[in-house]
Amino acid sequence: MIRNESEYREAVERLAAEQSRLAEHRARLKAIGLSDGEVKRVTDPMESFHLQFSEEVESYERLKRREFDELENFRGLGHLLISLRIAQGLSQRELAKRLNVHESQVSRDERNEYFGITLERAVKVLDALNVRLRTKVEIDTPREMAFA
Repeated sequence: MIRNESEYREAVERLAAEQSRLAEHRARLKAIGLSDGEVKRVTDPMESFHLQFSEEVESYERLKRREFDELENFRGLGHLLISLRIAQGLSQRELAKRLNVHESQVSRDERNEYFGITLERAVKVLDALNVRLRTKVEIDTPREMAFA
C-alpha cells in the first residue's frame, strides 16, 4: 500500500519505467523469433507485477479523491484508518502529534494495518482525523426463519 506522496511519486516513476522495460523485453523476444504465445508466457509474470503495481497507484489516487471502500463487520478498519489519513494529506508525523504518540508508533500501527487495536484506540484515531464514522446495521434472516 502506498502511504504518502513520496511513495506515490516513486511508484508512478517506477510504473512508467516498468512499462518501458516490458515493451522493450517484448520487442527483444519477438526479434529472436518467439511466437506471440511464447512471448506471452515469458512476459506474463512481469505483466502481472505491473498490473498489481498499477492497482496500488490507482488505489492511492482514489484515496486522494476521498473515495473509500465500504467496511463490513469492521473488516478493513485498519486500511480505512490509513486511507483517511492519506485522503486528508496528513503525514504519519502529523497524526502522531495529534494522537500525542511517537511517530514510530503510527508507522508501526500502519505497517500492521492497525491489527488488534482496541475500539477505543480506533475512536482516538478517528477523532484525531476529525472523522465521523457512521454504521448501518443489516440483519440477515436465516433461511429456516424466512419461510416459517
